[in-house]
Amino acid sequence: MRYFLDAEFNGFQGQLISLALVPEADHAVAFYAALHCEAPTNWVRDHVLPVLQIDAVTRTDITARLADYFKGDPEPIVVADWPEDIAHFTLLLITGPGSRLPMQTVRFELLNLPLFDSHRSVRPRTTRYATPRL
Repeated sequence: MRYFLDAEFNGFQGQLISLALVPEADHAVAFYAALHCEAPTNWVRDHVLPVLQIDAVTRTDITARLADYFKGDPEPIVVADWPEDIAHFTLLLITGPGSRLPMQTVRFELLNLPLFDSHRSVRPRTTRYATPRL
């Protein structure tokens, strides 16, 4: 199944703040998790943190939840519109030195969406706005 990924992070190449996966199938459940942000940038403090609407968990908790979430899908396809979203997602697959989540196959699609420019956006591009089904 395809899952549409969106992540929020603390500035360019910053710490992961939240991650959302919205499955293509209407009957499937979405995944949403957030981490505590120690020193948010001004923009993150003003535009991202107020709309998260979820309690922060540990990175270990998110990784365990991801393992459970993908348990029934042998070949998930994760689709994103920004490379850093995929980078943060793949880092969550690492469970320790030399080990990762037990997923046989996972594929990634990076879309080049027309007219996407975060500098011109009227509404902040946050996980809650980008994934309204959550």
